[in-house]
Amino acid sequence: MSVDPSLEINELISASHERVSIARDPVNRPMIHHLCDAMGDANPIYLDPEVARNAGHSDVVAPPAALQVWNMTNPSDPEISSDVDRAYGILEASGYPKVVAVNSEQEYERHLVPGDVLTAYEKVESLKGPKQTGLGEGYFITTLTEYKDQNDQLVGTMRFRTLWYTPAVGQEQDND
Repeated sequence: MSVDPSLEINELISASHERVSIARDPVNRPMIHHLCDAMGDANPIYLDPEVARNAGHSDVVAPPAALQVWNMTNPSDPEISSDVDRAYGILEASGYPKVVAVNSEQEYERHLVPGDVLTAYEKVESLKGPKQTGLGEGYFITTLTEYKDQNDQLVGTMRFRTLWYTPAVGQEQDND
């Protein structure tokens, strides 16, 4: 038996409290190189300062798709409680214990350069449901993270959507 989590989660959305996470390291060349190696991206504006300057940048720039990397937590970092975690807990407690990532949308305002220190502001943006899906009945929840630099200027955003669901009959296998 599932319970409707909409009221509690919509209160969190209305409150609009953000989890704030300051990157522990500034954007830097060595990490840009590691990211490019991992992604197999040899774009010279990411790797060669002279090419980057000739393209109109002050230095090498970070691959935009790596926006969220700078604020990723280390498993040994202290946990920062948030309304995002509360919303996920409400969905699970309401009978929607399974989760699957649906999509992620990023928008970039400018390239990141060495020395930028990002702060991420994450909140619950929306809840849709219940919806009947191929996996079972569930709710789609979207979080919004805004990334700002050391001057409090927006450099990018990320919307992350997940489906929290109760497995349909015959779909009870563990998908964790």
